[in-house]
Amino acid sequence: MRRPVLWAIGGGLAWGLCHAASPPPGLAIVALVPLFLLLGCRRAGRLGWLHGAVTWLVAVPWIVPTVTTFGHLPGWLGGLALLALAAFLGLYDFAFAALGARLWRRGDALSLAALPGLWVALEFARGKLLTGFPWNLAAHAWIDLPGALPLAAWVGAFGVSALVLVPPLGLARAIATRRLRPAALGLGVPLLLLPIAARFARPPESPGPLREIAIVQPDTPTRPVFDPQASEQDYQRLLALTDEVCEPGRLVLWPESAAWPRDWPGDPRLAADLERRRGRGCALLFNTPTQVSSRWRNSVVLLAPEAPPERADKRHLVPFGEYVPLRSLLPGAATIARVVGDFEPADDFDLLAWNGERLGPAVCYEVVFPGEVAARVRRGATLLVTVTNDAWYGDSAAPRQHLRAARFRAAENRRWLARAAITGISALVRPDGSLAGALGVGEQGTIVSGVVGRSDLAPYTRAPWLVPALAALLAAVAVALSRR
Repeated sequence: MRRPVLWAIGGGLAWGLCHAASPPPGLAIVALVPLFLLLGCRRAGRLGWLHGAVTWLVAVPWIVPTVTTFGHLPGWLGGLALLALAAFLGLYDFAFAALGARLWRRGDALSLAALPGLWVALEFARGKLLTGFPWNLAAHAWIDLPGALPLAAWVGAFGVSALVLVPPLGLARAIATRRLRPAALGLGVPLLLLPIAARFARPPESPGPLREIAIVQPDTPTRPVFDPQASEQDYQRLLALTDEVCEPGRLVLWPESAAWPRDWPGDPRLAADLERRRGRGCALLFNTPTQVSSRWRNSVVLLAPEAPPERADKRHLVPFGEYVPLRSLLPGAATIARVVGDFEPADDFDLLAWNGERLGPAVCYEVVFPGEVAARVRRGATLLVTVTNDAWYGDSAAPRQHLRAARFRAAENRRWLARAAITGISALVRPDGSLAGALGVGEQGTIVSGVVGRSDLAPYTRAPWLVPALAALLAAVAVALSRR
């Protein structure tokens, strides 16, 4: 039993490194081989859970400094929070290994083809259950492989995740059966599909007019203790960078929390500063808390010249970050809410009209949800924008992981995506998912570029549920047959 345990730990370490800030080149092709080999072992489910728990321990260690520095938790409790999260997320690997072991032992073509489908079905479930956590999808590990992002316009990130599992499945099967054919098939499928996608799946040129967008990155840190003097310096730097790019006809994006602790329109100084820049002819999109009846919402506001203000509220809130779930069942929930926030979610997806375009905004965490971004595009978004405060995570893997998700949203929907991050990584993403410009973590500056809005719908955007549904159906049929 010792060898399978080492496989589980080593495999989890390798797969976790594929989602690190700088993953080793080529590792994502083979990192899941140990997981497939574990399917042939006794107690495959338990070994799969260990593999998953180690994966998440390696992939998201930034949780510990985040909750200890800004949540004011003791170090041991931060470590316990990471262990609890890794143990919970490892349950998806447990389910994959426990169910997949039957398919592996059966070994026919249907059963083996259903293994990537089972993985995708569980990834999709992870993005839905308990408010959802579609972070670090398997597809994200292949973001630098040519063709992976354009392919997402047809099959989405979940379809690319299925493809990610094909090479390690073939290699593992070759090792188990001592035959070369499974390895050749496993490596041949992506070698055939990715070049085709890179050549033919890229979005066609759009005939729409060129618009200019400017992204401001002030590099404002999140401080454990509020410092009024430092906050004023941060605000002045934000305004100075804005003045550099505020020109008639241009849209200027501020990151999430850029003007904190000032809110709009309650702070007269912020309102006056925004009006002065709007008077110079540029439109400004910024984040602010807004009060609706007796509750507060996390919002983005668009101030465009000669147009009334428009607002879009965040719909997918972060549990224990922006609200407390099950407040009625938790003792001391009111105290927790005062610390983490107590926002109300929006009822619908709101778009913002700017210069003939319709902006589909996503606030921070919202951009990691594929179906929700696709819903904004189906609603009519011609450009995607996202504002975020990744200062909580420092110079860790988290900002890179967040950006990878945003790049897939741009590629899936064939839309330009502008990402304003308060400390980085701010980026302008083309409709094929490639970067047109970026500012790294800890940099101050701006990104200015022309973009073209699009109204066409990518195949994925039309039916984002299709690939997960087919994957779940294939897995269910194969698992049912394996029980006979």
